[in-house]
Amino acid sequence: MPCVFCAIVAGVEPAHVVWDDTETMAFLALRPASPGHTLVVPKVHAEDIWAIEPGTFASVAHAVHAVSALVGERLEPDGLTLFQTNRPAGWQSVFHLHVHVVPRYVNDDLIQPWSERPHDGAELQAVGALLGARKQP
Repeated sequence: MPCVFCAIVAGVEPAHVVWDDTETMAFLALRPASPGHTLVVPKVHAEDIWAIEPGTFASVAHAVHAVSALVGERLEPDGLTLFQTNRPAGWQSVFHLHVHVVPRYVNDDLIQPWSERPHDGAELQAVGALLGARKQP
């Protein structure tokens, strides 16, 4: 199946583009979580965080920062949520890396996607060891 985000970047599919530079593009989400929900994508196809080149991801981060500033200035939200998902188990639904810039408003109907749970010291130690963590004092 063709990539809808690549088609938007190519100008084949319509979109409300709010940011466009040599490496990235940002456009309003068709199914927004809130007014102003914007998607920031690299112009080159990269399926997810593991497929994108570090320099390209840095360009995406720069665009996310600029789009967040634009949203903050023009929409004046009460807050902002940034969200980036990878693979089906990580809730990715369009397989072209993208970052959600979601303006937040007091009493909006969005809910946190997980609840915090108390840490398990043994689990933290085991996962930390796998990741090569060092414990700070």
